[in-house]
Amino acid sequence: MANKQCFLSFHYKPDNWRVQQVKNIGSIDEQPILTANKWEEIKKEGDTAVESWIDRNMNNKECLIVLVGTKTAGRRWVKYEIKKAWEKGLGVMAIHIHNLKDAAGEQSEKGSNPFAGLKVDGHDVVGTVYDPPYKTSTFVYEHITENIEDWVKAAIKARK
Repeated sequence: MANKQCFLSFHYKPDNWRVQQVKNIGSIDEQPILTANKWEEIKKEGDTAVESWIDRNMNNKECLIVLVGTKTAGRRWVKYEIKKAWEKGLGVMAIHIHNLKDAAGEQSEKGSNPFAGLKVDGHDVVGTVYDPPYKTSTFVYEHITENIEDWVKAAIKARK
């Protein structure tokens, strides 16, 4: 299958190490991940600058993938990204990544469904949330590796 263009949405500080693991699978094309410093620079420019960065990087994407850590669902910019992707007709899906180890070798608590309660134009945002059925980080990684292309394809198909 040809790589699908995807936009990754996640809570930067606690989850960027886990997100890098998903990026390293290499079966999807996604936007560049900003360094913490670059993200802070954009945030200092204000909400309009953040929205512009998101909007620019979401152009020509086919699917939004929310990589769900402990507090991802409640994040303001994650909600903005989900709503923007829904408005643009992108496939939307999420993957729980709490059982992937971070840089310190730690796992975290499972986060909430990032689509719960979100509406666009009065309609619920509906996306499948995948929760790898393993507790061991290497098995979680392997499960995501084996399935992410099919999950992305299904999310895109669901919006067509």
